Amino acid sequence: MDLKSLVRDIPDFPKPGILFRDITTLLRDPEGLRYTIDFLTQKCNEAEIKPDYVIGIESRGFIFGSPLAYKLGAGFIPIRKRGKLPAAVHSIEYDLEYGTDCLEIHQDALHHGSRVLIVDDLIATGGTASATAKLVQKISCELVGFGFIIELRDLEGRKYLPDVPIISLIEY
Repeated sequence: MDLKSLVRDIPDFPKPGILFRDITTLLRDPEGLRYTIDFLTQKCNEAEIKPDYVIGIESRGFIFGSPLAYKLGAGFIPIRKRGKLPAAVHSIEYDLEYGTDCLEIHQDALHHGSRVLIVDDLIATGGTASATAKLVQKISCELVGFGFIIELRDLEGRKYLPDVPIISLIEY
């Protein structure tokens, strides 16, 4: 299946000069969505990625991470923006192009030594994925890989990630 054909390009969003890769058109296609989850599962199995938990990065990482966790027989853990989780959290601040942001995970979400796969819809500059990896490692878990639906290769985000398997289904 040609997944690229299911991704809509929106020029000048969210600001002039940016070409936004919109996955909502992929999500609305039942066959495309099923294929995406099955293909991501296949790629994880081929790379021998066997996580105890799949971490989904807010919010589109939740869409793909939850069914992937189900298919891999793993638990699912959400990584949220500051202030969204109700219990005690571990947090990490990271730099954005124009400021900083913060990601949080419940302190009781993962056990030391847990094997973790990080999933998001897209990797661009790698900032959010890198921060998530640092948070996972800070709480003494083993990062076993990353899974992305889309990778924007020109932005070289993967060079900021730890040396673990990185799966991307579509590259631009």
